[in-house]
Amino acid sequence: MHLKRKFLVPLSLLAAISISVAATLPQQEREPPKLVNLKVFPKNIPYRVLDHTMDEWSASLGVRCNFCHARNDATGKMDFPSDAKPEKTAARHMYLMMSKINKKYFDAKKDSLGMVITAGVNCYTCHRGDSHPEVKVPEEHHGPGGPPPGGMPPGGAPPAGGKG
Repeated sequence: MHLKRKFLVPLSLLAAISISVAATLPQQEREPPKLVNLKVFPKNIPYRVLDHTMDEWSASLGVRCNFCHARNDATGKMDFPSDAKPEKTAARHMYLMMSKINKKYFDAKKDSLGMVITAGVNCYTCHRGDSHPEVKVPEEHHGPGGPPPGGMPPGGAPPAGGKG
């Protein structure tokens, strides 16, 4: 019995060390998937850049991949090239719109100090974590007693007396 104990303790320690070392070894890197059906991104975009962009989009809209991408029923995996969901087409249109706005109003402009302005719009500018942001109009803010003098009252009718 004593001999078994002398044998099992070092063997257990050796096994624990071996497992720890194996877990810390660098994993063999897999080939990134081939990107197909790219319509708004450059055909040579690196996979990591596209993946990072998709992460930003999903965070900006508060959604997951399956919001825009369809699942392949046969494999049970996401079919990223598929255009089956209309949300993917909408995302492409939104991306093109955002790009036009940024190019027209923010592209490589400099401030008064000659520094490049990095401001612009992105998905989060409008969506703020909501996949279908509500169109909001500022509420009318009137002080006590109604609309401001000469202003339109609620409902849009001119004030009594024809003035205004």
